[in-house]
This record gives sequence, structure tokens and C-alpha cells, in this order.
Amino acid sequence: MKKNRLAALLAAAAIALSMTACAGGTSDSGETTEAPTAETTAAKVHAPMRDIPSTELVKEMKVGWNLGNTLDSVIQNPKGTELPSDWETAWGQPVTTKAMIDNVASQGFNVLRVPTTWEGKFGEGPDYKIDPDWMARVTEIVDYGIDNDMFVILNIHHEEWHMPKYDNEAKAQEILTALWSQIAENFKDYNEKLIFEGMNEPRLKGEPNEWNGGNAEARDVINHWNAAFVETVRNAGGNNKLRHLMVTPYAASSLDSVLNDFVVPEDDKVIVSVHAYLPYTFALAEPAQATKEWSADKPSDTQDIDVLMVKLKEYYLDKGIPVIIGEMGTRNRMNTEARAECARYYSNAAHNAGIPICWWDNNAFVGSGENFGIFDRKTFEWRYPDINAALMEPFAE
Repeated sequence: MKKNRLAALLAAAAIALSMTACAGGTSDSGETTEAPTAETTAAKVHAPMRDIPSTELVKEMKVGWNLGNTLDSVIQNPKGTELPSDWETAWGQPVTTKAMIDNVASQGFNVLRVPTTWEGKFGEGPDYKIDPDWMARVTEIVDYGIDNDMFVILNIHHEEWHMPKYDNEAKAQEILTALWSQIAENFKDYNEKLIFEGMNEPRLKGEPNEWNGGNAEARDVINHWNAAFVETVRNAGGNNKLRHLMVTPYAASSLDSVLNDFVVPEDDKVIVSVHAYLPYTFALAEPAQATKEWSADKPSDTQDIDVLMVKLKEYYLDKGIPVIIGEMGTRNRMNTEARAECARYYSNAAHNAGIPICWWDNNAFVGSGENFGIFDRKTFEWRYPDINAALMEPFAE
């Protein structure tokens, strides 16, 4: 993707101005902040890489927070002259600043998931070269988490090229391995605080069985891609031979039909990634099929969460394979008390099972859409402090 270099520099300057709160002084939240120096960032990035299994790593994770609808945003029919800031703000989000991530960390979140769409920012094959300005911006945001001693999960997100079918398998795998080769090379000196997640929700987009487990062909192709992802990163040099990697089943689903066919690569630094917005009618369903009510005293309300934890234990944890729930949360239906009660139950259940969870925050709060926002990135307000407290309850001193 070619860009006007002067325009890119001007955009970088604009981003720098937007982050004056990070350069010392007063942040948008009214708190005094200090900017990390290049030396402190480098020290954290180049800290020794611990050779520990992923089962031990996940024990250090508390609760995660997703920087949703930001680097994963999509521009329909891009012209090829877009700047990183154009992509980052395409879905109405503000430019991400270090002050934002500082604020997230201050709430107790020690995992930052950075959903990232690479499509539209890489060139033609066979190299599929990633635009250097985009890679630099992704690196900058990863560093916001690293500077806060957070675990950072970096993935590939809203990609259209990886339709999991045999006739597309080879071409998509060529792109997948080319992208991960470049990403792994860029971050090869980062230690175990940086985790790569090979895919987000690979699935048969637009087909009738998109969300109900797909089919055996799709599940098989995804197994092949996960194996290729792990092999690619392991061969990328630097700390990547010890990098912790998240692999995703079909649609990041926990359906039995999916997990029965899911092949986890044999590697002691691999983590299974699933998404679980539960219970569905309370957490994710469209208004016409949804309920606003939820109670920890009703087994019919808690059973979906309970069953998930048992299932993940039987499929993976009992076999020494760790799991991270990379996306969870509940839509705002003007029912904060019930949402907080559900978040408390979910967080405690996951913690007791030994599974870290990551709240999906798309910075959306009202209207007819999927309103999962809890942190207003424009005002620095945590809209629902009871939900925050509920998520953190297992870790309260």
C-alpha cells in the first residue's frame, strides 16, 4: 500500500499531539502522568524471555480488556492512500493514546488484547509486505501495554481472505504465514508479556452454518492453519522460539462439534482461545430475543457459564492445556445491576477454573447496536464501576 510520506508524517505529528497527556503533565482524566522514556520501554521489551509453560503464564493473568473496534476497524473500498489514523478511527473511535491504556491498567486489568485487522495494509503476493507505517502504529499501541507491565495479546482480526475451505486453504495459508513471519520478526525481541493469537473467529462467513459449528471441512482447514501459524512463529527467530501462542477453533466456539474436531498443536507454549458471551440471551442476543434479567440464584441463568467451565476443564485443562476466554461481556440493556451480578459470577467461575477472561469493549454504550463499552475513551469515564468491581472481585485484596 503506497502512501504520501509527507501526509504520513503529518498524521504522526497529529497523533503525537493527541498524546500530550502522556508526555508529562495532566491527562484527560485529570491525573498527573509521566511519559516512559525510550530507555524504559526498551528495558521492558528486551527483558529476559522466561522459558515457562503457558500453564504457568496464565496464572499471572487477572482480567483482560479488549481495545475493540479500533485497530480492527475496516474501511469499505479503501483507496490505498489511507493513513494508520484513518483505519484506527474508521468506526468512530478516537485515536488511542497511552493515557487511555494507563487508565485501563489502573483499574486492575493486566491483559490488553489488541484486535488488529491487517487486510488493506499489506501488498500483493508473494511477499504480502505489511505497510511500515501500520506496523509502526501497531507497535506503538502494543508498547502502551508493555509500558504498564500488561500482558498484550496481538492477533489478526477482521480478515476476509481466510474463508476456511479446501479450495482456499493454500492461498490463505500463504498469506497467513507471510503476515505472521513479518509480525514475528518485528516483535522478535519482546519477552513473554507479548502473546500472538493466530486468528480471531475463522469461520464460513455468510453461510447458513456460520455460527453453529461450520462443517468438518472448515474445522480441518483451521487446524492446518493453526499448525502453520505455530510453525511460522517458531521459525521466526529471536524470542519467538519461546513465544506463547493462542490458537483458535472454528469461530472461537466452544460447541462440542467444534472442540471434538479441534487439534491443538503439541507445544508447551500454546493456549486455546475461545469466545463466550454467556448466557447468550442475556449477553449477546438481539433485543427481540433477549432478556434483561439475570440472577446468580437461578440455576437456569448460571448453567451456561457453569457448563462452559466444566467443558473447558475436561477438554483442555485436565490435559495440561491452558485456555483464555479472549472475548466475553454483556450488552448494555439499561440493566447495570444484573450485568454486574453476571460479571461477578462469570469472573469467579473462570478464576476458580484457572481461565483468564477478557472483556470486549467496543466503546459503545447506547442505541440499538452491540453496546459492550465500559470505558468511555473520549471522556475517560468508567461508565459502570459496579461491573469493574465485579470483574475484579476474585483478585480483591
